[in-house]
Amino acid sequence: GFFQSYAVEVDVKDASNATCLYAKWMMRFLIKYETNSSDYKSATLNLSSSVTHNGSVCGNDTQAALLAVQFGEGHSWSINFTKSNETYQGDFITFTYNTNDTAVFPDAKRKGPITIVVKDTMRPVELNNIFVCHNTDFFEAENVTQIFWNVTVQAFVQNGTIGKKESRCRADTPTSAPTVPPTIANVTTASTTTLSPAPTTAPKPVENPDTGNYSLKSGNKTCLLATVGLQLNVSQNKPLLINVNPKTTTADGACGNTTATLKLNDGNSTLIGFTFVVKNSSASVQKFYLKEVNVTLLNRLNGSVISHADNNNFSEWDAFLGSSYMCRKEQTLAINEDFQIHTFNLWIQPFLVKADTFSTAQECSLDDDSILIPIVVSAALAGLIAIIVVAYVVGRRKSYAGYQTL
Repeated sequence: GFFQSYAVEVDVKDASNATCLYAKWMMRFLIKYETNSSDYKSATLNLSSSVTHNGSVCGNDTQAALLAVQFGEGHSWSINFTKSNETYQGDFITFTYNTNDTAVFPDAKRKGPITIVVKDTMRPVELNNIFVCHNTDFFEAENVTQIFWNVTVQAFVQNGTIGKKESRCRADTPTSAPTVPPTIANVTTASTTTLSPAPTTAPKPVENPDTGNYSLKSGNKTCLLATVGLQLNVSQNKPLLINVNPKTTTADGACGNTTATLKLNDGNSTLIGFTFVVKNSSASVQKFYLKEVNVTLLNRLNGSVISHADNNNFSEWDAFLGSSYMCRKEQTLAINEDFQIHTFNLWIQPFLVKADTFSTAQECSLDDDSILIPIVVSAALAGLIAIIVVAYVVGRRKSYAGYQTL
């Protein structure tokens, strides 16, 4: 599960041979594609050692800057930057992969280049500042996950001089809690010795994960709220339970009118994405539900992908639009036969958040204790009837015995 990846460094010059756009970063792509047998396979596309940057543009006050690279057998990636009076920021990311590359996409059903476009979530950066993000960020769209780390970029460089002041991404901010390894279940292995038998101790169970509070903003308004404890159950080689640590987890994503995505990054080692959509239950009633979940486990040291799984056929956590969904008890989302996500103390609202607070919650069936009431009442009535019947039978026997003595 470890893959070679190369750092890309691009230095774009203007007509006077002065640097106008500079970037250095690492990236990788996880792509799910259909084969000729109509099943789906996952491919990992890495940058090769030779990368060109044809088509890159410096940009100015009226024209966007463009950073474009080409690599491998017909693959390309680009991002354009827009500028205001005091800031610049990424706008759209365009990625094209070529399924004619049989080394990466053997037996692909669809042949030729395929292009996807996603909106960049980079925050505005002050002009003359250089944007830096060592931690991992990722985007998902149309069966493609784009993973980035060790990013350094500055658009609209002034006077050919790279800025010395850094603007850090949220995951790199000094106020973030220190990165710690994820909690992993102890694995007990049998051993023998010729000297004396080792004492047997039961493996320490993994505790339930801590509950984290996450939110997204659209402009100055909160557009998504989530409170949840998350635990991964991975069983590819040996069973592992991994608790997501909210103290080292950052939230990102996007809000929309009918689609919302929450992306969680735990310490640059565990990436989890949740996608919610809106459906029309009737002409006047709309509900939201969880449609897609994807998980990527990374090697913390070099960013290589250890495991990846996704499932876009969920229909869970549904509630009326304008309300929230709550499930305090443990739930399990089975992504595939090797990956499960356990949720604890879940409270989610991906649409129509008002005043930075959750709306009225629709609770899951696991939390609904109202079904116990008729069960208890029925049991009590059944017990009372049984007592009456027994008393009646005993009374009849005593009456009959007295009559016989007479």
